[in-house]
Amino acid sequence: MRIALFFLLSLAGLAKDVDFNGRWNITVPNEPRRRAWWLEVDGAGTQAIKGRFVGAPGGDMNAIPEIAVKSGVLRFVFERNYLRKPTGTDKGVYTARVVNGDLVGEFQVEGNPASKLAFVGKRAPVIKDTEDGKWKPGKPVELFNGKDLSNWSALVPGKPLGWTVDKGIMNNIAGANNLVSSQTFWNFELHGEFRLGVGSNAGLGLRGRYEVQIIDDYGKAPDTHGTGALYSRIKPRENAAKKPGEWNTYDIRLVGRTVTIIVNGVTVIDRAEVEGLTAMAHDPNEATPGPISVQGDHGAVEIRKLTVTPLVR
Repeated sequence: MRIALFFLLSLAGLAKDVDFNGRWNITVPNEPRRRAWWLEVDGAGTQAIKGRFVGAPGGDMNAIPEIAVKSGVLRFVFERNYLRKPTGTDKGVYTARVVNGDLVGEFQVEGNPASKLAFVGKRAPVIKDTEDGKWKPGKPVELFNGKDLSNWSALVPGKPLGWTVDKGIMNNIAGANNLVSSQTFWNFELHGEFRLGVGSNAGLGLRGRYEVQIIDDYGKAPDTHGTGALYSRIKPRENAAKKPGEWNTYDIRLVGRTVTIIVNGVTVIDRAEVEGLTAMAHDPNEATPGPISVQGDHGAVEIRKLTVTPLVR
């Protein structure tokens, strides 16, 4: 009887452990840059647990080097320069429990209580919309009217905007606020025209969740951080960037989780699946329409066109 009871209790513990498995979209209320996080756990309840994470401070999608579940608590650790010291690394510790179906936890740099951040994760939803050939263009929406920034707001409260409009062109200073469109969108096509200086870097956030990279990397090999990439997730087929100082065009189509990206007339990503949030994400509610966001907190970028065409049945 005792053996049977021990076996049943062990199974109950495993069932609690496996509740961590899956993909989680994470809200961090006091994250300084208003960023959302993303977590994937696989193999919880076994000896082969592993995970991937998108979050502070670096923002890449990284394999988790140290992860375990013990006594109903998920714990994973990265060693990075969280405190931005001149040299060395810090140990960032993430712990969480599953509470009423949510992932409830906190992050802290080891030995630094002031770094503590609470977070709540929701399971990533199943999105049923697909590229089935039945989506048709609706009425285009001009996000930039050529005159002012009336269709936009700042992402981070209290931080200077850092954006102006001059001669029909939006431009920012390096380190400016990120912009968020006042309108939200679900399935759509987005046309943008951009110009970068030498060494500059920006991005477009689709639904406020998935970043398409804009960067000065003319002539370099394509990678997941290069021109036209879905940042840190999907590598473009080729680098179609123009030289610094020349205008680039982006034509992006997003249906459900399926994205197509055309840079300067070249299809660099063709109907690829978007697994989840990228580093620029600030709206983790994947089942709902979201805004278009423009990254301004890296380098300077000029924008003369941003048009969204909703896709409808």
